[in-house]
Amino acid sequence: MNPEHLELLVTRVMPYGKYKGRVIADLPGHYLNWFASQGFPPGEIGRLLALMHEIDHNGLKPLLAPLRKR
Repeated sequence: MNPEHLELLVTRVMPYGKYKGRVIADLPGHYLNWFASQGFPPGEIGRLLALMHEIDHNGLKPLLAPLRKR
């Protein structure tokens, strides 16, 4: 896991869809699960969504809290 990618999760916003404008770290689990079942989009946004899905699925969201305080 790349530390820069974790930083992006709390700063990058979802560029489209139902949750457009929401920070990726704040996307609901059911939305991340939907992407996991349908396939993540290509490129950086897809990689970030996949990473956030793993973090959320494994109950590791609290690890992002210190990054939000920066």
